[in-house]
Amino acid sequence: MKTHWPLAVLVSLTTALMPAAGFAQNVNVTRSILPDQPYTLIYPEPMVASGGAGEPVTVNHPNAPLQCTMVVVPVEDTAWSAETALAELGDSEVNAAWGETLPGFALGAKATTAYQDATALLYDGASTDSPMGVPLTLVHTETVTNGRGYVLDCMFATEVAAQARPIVDFIIANFATRSDANCCVGAEVMPDEPVSQ
Repeated sequence: MKTHWPLAVLVSLTTALMPAAGFAQNVNVTRSILPDQPYTLIYPEPMVASGGAGEPVTVNHPNAPLQCTMVVVPVEDTAWSAETALAELGDSEVNAAWGETLPGFALGAKATTAYQDATALLYDGASTDSPMGVPLTLVHTETVTNGRGYVLDCMFATEVAAQARPIVDFIIANFATRSDANCCVGAEVMPDEPVSQ
């Protein structure tokens, strides 16, 4: 993660995120321009995207510690399934891998979830520290479709999970592994409750 979140940002976070949660009609859409790496990423205003065209796409909230990054990755196992990945997910391996960048990372919920057009592995977890100087919560999703792997990771300050998680759930539910997807899945539940997993 590239963003550094000063204490002043964290103090004013609730105010900053509340307008973002009421975004039912105010969304931004980023679509792939590469035919061999299709995707549609839908996220609320005032979040902004950078990257793309073969590079990771990063979506940041300009006034709050909330960031999502999506990357298309090569895969060898084209028979991969979210259900099998969930059954084989090793807690200690996940904790160790994320603990290198998020000290004290501990895995939380594990499940499968729906993108607009695919089933993804989902897990979350929280750290006790981070390079930003605050504990972070990670929500990780991944899938394989048409021989391509898709990874969508969102991170936010753990202390603002109640405000940030519904936005993350909306982004995940509206992600698609094709370039022609439309909005919006789960908009009717914002901002009062998170999108169901």
